[in-house]
Amino acid sequence: MVEFSGMLLPIVHPELALLVAVGVFAGIYVGAIPGLSVTMAVSLLISFTFSWDTWPAIALMVGIFSGGVYGGSRSAILLNIPGAPAAIATTFDGYPLSLKGEAGKAIGITVVESVIGGILGCIALAVAAPMVAKIALSFSPIDYFLLGAMGLLLVGSLGVDSTYKGIFCGALGVFIGCIGIDGISGMQRFTYGSNALMSGLNYITAMIGLFGISEALIQLKYLDANIVKQKVDKIIPSWGSVLKYMPLTLRTSLIGIIIGALPGTGGDIAALISYDHAKRTVRNPEVPFGEGAVEGLVAPESANNAAIGGSFIPMLTLGIPGDAVTAVFIGALYIHGLKPGPMLMIESPDMFGLIVGSLFISNIFLLIFGMTGIKIFTRVVEVKKSILLPIIMILSIIGSYTINNSMADIFWTIGFGILGYFLKIYGYPIGPVVLGIILSPLLELNLRRALMSAESSIILLFRDIFTQPISIVLIMFIILSILSQNKNVKRLLNKFM
Repeated sequence: MVEFSGMLLPIVHPELALLVAVGVFAGIYVGAIPGLSVTMAVSLLISFTFSWDTWPAIALMVGIFSGGVYGGSRSAILLNIPGAPAAIATTFDGYPLSLKGEAGKAIGITVVESVIGGILGCIALAVAAPMVAKIALSFSPIDYFLLGAMGLLLVGSLGVDSTYKGIFCGALGVFIGCIGIDGISGMQRFTYGSNALMSGLNYITAMIGLFGISEALIQLKYLDANIVKQKVDKIIPSWGSVLKYMPLTLRTSLIGIIIGALPGTGGDIAALISYDHAKRTVRNPEVPFGEGAVEGLVAPESANNAAIGGSFIPMLTLGIPGDAVTAVFIGALYIHGLKPGPMLMIESPDMFGLIVGSLFISNIFLLIFGMTGIKIFTRVVEVKKSILLPIIMILSIIGSYTINNSMADIFWTIGFGILGYFLKIYGYPIGPVVLGIILSPLLELNLRRALMSAESSIILLFRDIFTQPISIVLIMFIILSILSQNKNVKRLLNKFM
């Protein structure tokens, strides 16, 4: 259990609370711009804060992290362009709500759910860090492969009109993720002698192209469409609606905490699995999923913010990053003379408490700042498409260039935009492609590690799978996921659920 004195540091020292507030505010607006990822923002902060004292530097980075994960939902709702991978699932029902003129309602819901999920994740970090870290540590390479496979199959269930189209797009994303140098053998794959392809294709570049450029190309057909006026008179959800969705919020927040605590996963996978969980468990939603269901916002937004607290658990207790942002945090802690791991809570309990306290306060500021500027943001979708679409194209190009300051990324962004355009025309979902790229390293590296530990024997590999409890549970979930795509099985499950 973390020391309460450490948790009170941001309150005892107002300058720390102010830095958390500044970080949350900046994170919201950085996260809302496709291409300007939270990881990038925290990485840049290290160069600015390495000469600072440790407490102020960490407080500012925690604020950026918390605000940035939420911020990605705004562009997801308003423009169908997720500001971050963790907001991909938010586009499924957030954008349809904005098309109905209810963008203000959608953003208000995402704020409240993000805050609830974030606070629950913070509590989990404070209370259950050693226990959850122990569970995460017990995952073997084959378990991580099965987890990635389950995520890929869940992607298939989110297909627009066909599960098979969703799985195909997920597999396409996995193939694209394999381009570059093999992480184990060092061999080049699918590079065709190009130096630009040796480092692989960045998933943020793919995300900007598939969502940003393709959406702009699709909308060219609707330049003369009537502008949908957004309702922003009632942004804050009622207590009744919050309580109505609280059981789902608690379930998906728990999913987010557990997935976040698994090294190498993060809020994007947590949001995906939570969205699928909502689709499978919510009976008779007022609006079908994919057409503006509130449950489709509650699940991913509570999960991806809960995953923040979860991702700190393995980082602080084991020295293993839960996601890309906490990997950067490890570097920041080393720069300031701290060593993340089991001894951190013993040698520097104040730092553990500071992170927990800063996370908690960041959610309070998230509630305040998240409810501001919504009327201005919702005006974005009321701008004429002849003005808005060129701006989206320019921002997408700039966002892709800033990733590595490379012209090659601009060409890849345009290429992915054209690919996304044709996928949309023929009814193929583009979300699974990006998620397939993200899951590709998790799938491949852990499968090969599992094979190496099994001495390249398939028989020994299957023995490992069916003799480990975690592997058996994941196999059962995978089988259930495959069977549940059948219409007859769906009817049978609905009778018992």
